[in-house]
Amino acid sequence: MFDIGFWELALIGVILLLVVGPERLPKVARTAGLWVGRGRRMLSAMKAEIDREIKAQEFQEILDKQARNNPLETILDDAGDKPAAEASATAATSARTRTGPDDKSSSG
Repeated sequence: MFDIGFWELALIGVILLLVVGPERLPKVARTAGLWVGRGRRMLSAMKAEIDREIKAQEFQEILDKQARNNPLETILDDAGDKPAAEASATAATSARTRTGPDDKSSSG
């Protein structure tokens, strides 16, 4: 993010030592470290919130697209139009085709 090298940090440290003094420098460094930590946590929390919002928006777009392509009411209406016996026969037929025909003569 910032392109600060070793010599720039050393120069900042020397200037800080001259301005603040050696007895208050550890306290200033500790306080600066706390503020940097708080800033990083705040930025990471904001980033996580933005990521959640983007994922929620993408999920909503997917749901809207699915609702436009194949509405749930249409699926329920199609299933409700068939008589119960025909629906169970269709389910049994599809189950048989998935597992294959029962051929006991070839197994024994």
